[in-house]
Amino acid sequence: MVNAEIGVIGGSGLYSFLEDVTEVRVDTPYGRPSDSLFLGEVGGRRVAFLPRHGRGHHLPPHRINYRANMWALRSVGVRQVLGPCAVGGLRPEYGPGTLLVPDQLVDRTKSRMQTYYDGEPRADGTVPNVLHLGFADPYCPAGRKAALASARARNWEPVDGGTLVVVEGPRFSTRAESRWHAAMGWSVVGMTGHPEAVLARELGLCYTTTTLVTDLDAGAEAGEGVSHDEVLKVFAANVDRLRAVLFDMVGALPAEADRDCPCSRALDGLDPGIELP
Repeated sequence: MVNAEIGVIGGSGLYSFLEDVTEVRVDTPYGRPSDSLFLGEVGGRRVAFLPRHGRGHHLPPHRINYRANMWALRSVGVRQVLGPCAVGGLRPEYGPGTLLVPDQLVDRTKSRMQTYYDGEPRADGTVPNVLHLGFADPYCPAGRKAALASARARNWEPVDGGTLVVVEGPRFSTRAESRWHAAMGWSVVGMTGHPEAVLARELGLCYTTTTLVTDLDAGAEAGEGVSHDEVLKVFAANVDRLRAVLFDMVGALPAEADRDCPCSRALDGLDPGIELP
């Protein structure tokens, strides 16, 4: 059943995106997603919101069922996904309140299931093929264009491009790790965003992230280092304008009939071996 065309996955501090919603519980061959999907409308477009950590933030980043989350969104008709997240800045100029729209991703997670196509039998008895998909450019170019334009229209000049490095969590980085990340030329560090991006690609979905810097990471400052309370305070101070940018992005994304990016063609010529929703 097609109920939505755009998905928004909300992270820390962004638990309420839509107001007039229909709550839908979805089961998948990979188990239950983080929470129900909340379906509503933004600017005439149907949107499905999913709390990444669940209501009440009860799921740490390494225990999120990312495969179920992305599958659930596609099962209600979603073909474009926005995945905003809170991050730490790895450069002094990327201080709290910076909005960075990355164009690259580095995976430093350890235990997360990050593919549908592993040849392993699923709960429903079907077996996916083993596939190797291209992932050189992890984010949708159309989505990035919409993110940059929407932020600028709200007088919030974004950083155009950069590398998001995703760590396992739930702990924050040591100073040595943080300095290493910065020395590698990476821009911001977070605990989510992967494997969301690659799972979206495997389902032929567009995926775009906007990262809100809530702190300078441990190696980029001389103080005591980042704290959970600090992250939530900065996110709360910026959540209204981030919400406004996301609303504008929803309206700026291409209609399904006009979707002509590499993400939409990721599975062309390939046989998943399973029926996609």
